Amino acid sequence: MAISYSSDAASKAELLGFYRDMLLIRRFEERAGQLYGMGLIGGFCHLYIGQEAVVVGMQAAIRKGDQVITGYRDHGHMLACGMDPKEIMAELTGRIGGSSKGKGGSMHMFSREAAFYGGHGIVGAQVSLGTGIAFANKYRADGKVCLTYFGDGAANQGQVYESFNMASLWKLPVVYIVENNQYAMGTSVQRSSSETHLHRRGASFNIPGEEVDGMDVLAVREAGRRAAARARSGQGPVLLEMKTYRYRGHSMSDPAKYRTREEVDAVRNERDPIEHVKAMITEKGFASDEELKEIDREIRGVVQEAAQFAQESPEPPVSELFTDITSEDFAREGAAA
Repeated sequence: MAISYSSDAASKAELLGFYRDMLLIRRFEERAGQLYGMGLIGGFCHLYIGQEAVVVGMQAAIRKGDQVITGYRDHGHMLACGMDPKEIMAELTGRIGGSSKGKGGSMHMFSREAAFYGGHGIVGAQVSLGTGIAFANKYRADGKVCLTYFGDGAANQGQVYESFNMASLWKLPVVYIVENNQYAMGTSVQRSSSETHLHRRGASFNIPGEEVDGMDVLAVREAGRRAAARARSGQGPVLLEMKTYRYRGHSMSDPAKYRTREEVDAVRNERDPIEHVKAMITEKGFASDEELKEIDREIRGVVQEAAQFAQESPEPPVSELFTDITSEDFAREGAAA
């Protein structure tokens, strides 16, 4: 199927909401990069800058209660799911005020309340888990759909295809989303994949695929609505390939020497997802430049507050090493809540 561009219309409230949500992810990630450079975030840190339209558009396409699971480039997904920026930033810095009490860090956060089932550090592992969540949805007949994200690098993992086979065979309510940012950990899709049109990867399992402009939030929402409706109706999984681009390296330790500065700048200047929405807002007269600048100031304030909270929140006590280990621990927490 040819790449899908948007024919979707959007109201003033929707466009301003998309602008705000994507800008929050952008500013949050920029601040996370700064905290990493200051030594306040340890381990790995994978930023989502440039890919904001994918998760914001998909969240706009689903219902409350539908689940999300992804890999380790997960901060944007958490924010789009409605998790508190303060708790996310505190988790990044390993503090007790974090969403996982400082024990998950950048790659392993989790929130049952937001129906966010993780960040996962093992490449492609979340695809099998997302398929399992979808199986539970079908077993319970609860009408929910699981959005299962993975990258172009993970698209070559064997468990992905085992999951595809099971999901198609049992008609599971899952939407698989390949965030194709074109370079995986540093190797281009053209050098690592014999089939570079990743939306075709489900064909042998009778999973329909669609290639989508992942830099256009309206195109993403439109494709997401179709895919979610199909999966929810009992027709089985859909595979969406989001053609997107990350501006930073694979992680904070990656100098990204495998691509040119000119290439990155060209995408920033010509296809930036936030600037695309901003242009639509101003062209339609939905907001002035000053009003958009005020939204940016508000978002920067939210991110600054999150960073301050993270730095002031204490580290978890040693006793936390022995909590949240078994299902009984979670059951006790649930009963106490």
